[in-house]
Amino acid sequence: MAHASSALGLKSIALFEAAKGALVILAGLGLVALLHADAQALAEAVVGRFHLNPASHYPKVFLALLSHPSDGRLWAIGGSAAVYAVMRFAEAYGLWQGRAWGNWLGVWSGGIYIPVELYEAVRHPTWIHIGLAVANALVVAYLVQSLARHKVK
Repeated sequence: MAHASSALGLKSIALFEAAKGALVILAGLGLVALLHADAQALAEAVVGRFHLNPASHYPKVFLALLSHPSDGRLWAIGGSAAVYAVMRFAEAYGLWQGRAWGNWLGVWSGGIYIPVELYEAVRHPTWIHIGLAVANALVVAYLVQSLARHKVK
């Protein structure tokens, strides 16, 4: 029974990780589609629709990148997004197949975000920041526990 719930937990995490990879790819494809349209006007509409302050850091970066689609930074962000998606898919595959390396990849890739998420949860205590920090810590703890169970066998 414990083995079945462990497999279900790992498969649930695998689906979640695959969904994150797919979301990054879809967002990237959306940005590529923007580059063929009037990217600046559309970016301004997105910033306005979500009621973001165009003078704040992230919207300003977003607007600047889309106003210069040949900018090397845009390609660097795209490359980083591709690496992120490949890592999510590799982790999902490893977890789905019950491979120890999938757990290790999940512990490593989730663990590197914990300090940043905790910092954000303390600095900007919103339900989203706190929820992300707690959820990520729980997933990493589950994967560590799964690794410990795997070693005992």
